[in-house]
Amino acid sequence: MTVESSEQATLKVLQDKATHLRIDSVRSTTKAGSGHPTSCASAAEIMSVLFYSVMRYDPRDPHRPDSDVFVLSKGHAAPILYAAWAEAGAFPREKLLTLRKIDSDLEGHPTTRLPFVDVATGSLGQGLSVGVGIALHAKQFDHSDQRVFVLMGDGESAEGSVWEAAQWAALRNLNNLCAIVDINRLGQSPPTMLQWELEIYKARWEAFGWQVLVVDGQSIPRSDRSLQNRRPGHRSSDHRPHADIEGQGVNWHRGS
Repeated sequence: MTVESSEQATLKVLQDKATHLRIDSVRSTTKAGSGHPTSCASAAEIMSVLFYSVMRYDPRDPHRPDSDVFVLSKGHAAPILYAAWAEAGAFPREKLLTLRKIDSDLEGHPTTRLPFVDVATGSLGQGLSVGVGIALHAKQFDHSDQRVFVLMGDGESAEGSVWEAAQWAALRNLNNLCAIVDINRLGQSPPTMLQWELEIYKARWEAFGWQVLVVDGQSIPRSDRSLQNRRPGHRSSDHRPHADIEGQGVNWHRGS
């Protein structure tokens, strides 16, 4: 098998996994009769690339000190987080259908009762601040090459706390921190303020001192290329934190 064909096979696996994540998110929220399936669907390719190509972790021991950390700042997309860990083998896939049941740990927003959740999220705009703290501890106290990935929504980007955290991360040169902003255009009801204005998002993050790439969030090859550059061991003299602005989407979940 040539290098090119091997890469194509890997990308095909990642696309298949993204499809599985999207299907499992829809199945679990349908079974529960509530939830946010479209917020999950817009992040399926991002989650596939992160969990099955970029991040280092052991699904049987999520708290290993050499594991990377993932923070789902848009906590209402919890079903796709659960689907990603089930696909990785952390628990049986059938358990996904217990989402939001009174006796299930798979709540509507992730909680730290789950061994693979480092921080409970759902109060929007808080995930990046927590990610900054974890990244600071890893870099300045543990002196480890642990990386911290924070998946955010575009709606929560209107929160002032996001920009306070962004400013502080740049001040501390946290180049072990990567924020991924899932641009799907709509918040709870009306469109987000910037809607599809990806270049404005880019300019804002750059103004706060971040290294920024704008990526088609539904393109596995482009997301993979972008996020591979955030992996431990990637050689870079740039000490800025990283932000990936991932927009667009397939028709049925655009604007959700």
